Amino acid sequence: MKSWKLASLMLALATSNAAIADDDPQPPLLYTMTSSVTLPGGVPDWDYLRLDQDTGRLFIARHDDGLTVYDIKTGKPVRQVPGGLGANGPLTLTDYNRGYVAMTDGTALIFDLKTLATIARIKLDPEGGEMNGTVYDPASRHVIMATGRRPKTSSWFVLDAATGKLIARKDFDAIKMDDAAPDGKGAIYAPVRDQHTILKLRSSDLSEEKRLDVGACQQPVAVEYVQEAGQLFVACRGDKPVFIAIDPKDGKILTTIPIGHGVDGMAIDEARGRIVTSNGIDATLTVIGFGPQGFRALGTVTTQPNARTMQIDRKTGRLFLVTADCTIPANGTNDEEVTEPAFHPGTFRVLTYTPR
Repeated sequence: MKSWKLASLMLALATSNAAIADDDPQPPLLYTMTSSVTLPGGVPDWDYLRLDQDTGRLFIARHDDGLTVYDIKTGKPVRQVPGGLGANGPLTLTDYNRGYVAMTDGTALIFDLKTLATIARIKLDPEGGEMNGTVYDPASRHVIMATGRRPKTSSWFVLDAATGKLIARKDFDAIKMDDAAPDGKGAIYAPVRDQHTILKLRSSDLSEEKRLDVGACQQPVAVEYVQEAGQLFVACRGDKPVFIAIDPKDGKILTTIPIGHGVDGMAIDEARGRIVTSNGIDATLTVIGFGPQGFRALGTVTTQPNARTMQIDRKTGRLFLVTADCTIPANGTNDEEVTEPAFHPGTFRVLTYTPR
């Protein structure tokens, strides 16, 4: 009799718990991985990605395997850009039918977007140091290429977007400057990773107008200017990595939200009101909602280790990341640039995440 009562009680509790569980809504998935495509090649070593929104071609900068063109519609690599070995920071400009690539040997590669044929190879850094990223400023119609990490001074090289002619060089007292964000109206916002600040520069001559305080942001890495909101979105590395939003008119910090470690990419999906950071060390995407009501954390999506650079297809909201298998040294890793992992040959792959 006691056994029957106990069994009945346990069954009742189980049924009750199941009902409660069924009533609890499942949190939104936000993004799911819908494809993983391994590309041919040797030991993986990569940096920036650039998606041509008009053609759906993803340009992947692979240092030792060249500049790879990947078709996001078919999920297949198309071909390599000739002369693309050592590619680091690609940029596509459909209006000019040109691609610009910052190269690891201190040069700029300029190629025809339709044929991929080389137009020019320009020596930028006389010391042959690594060039890092490439951005386009629509107000001045200039292409800007920046050097990678330097002992004391970072340099920007300004090219005419239509002709590729080198116009100017600007030196900054900074060790590391990541890709700047133009507002399209004559200002450029440049993150200075080692100085805990963002420079507001005049795009016509790169003269400094002011410095923006970044609050709890230890190392500003990825910066985007959102035209409709008139705000600056910043993803930051550090012991406590965060996303911040800034009103550039008065420098006010509008929000501070924790994100994952090892951020390198940030995507803005204005159609869905989402901000996404790709965090290579934590192997996550941090998803943040934004709109008239402000900002709020929506959730964290797991990815794969070292998936840090990212592009978004603005038509579909799909995210594209790349990574490879690796062995991490015994001394571990953190948010600083320490011993590189040993990447496994033949494991480089493109990951696609689809919004839900």
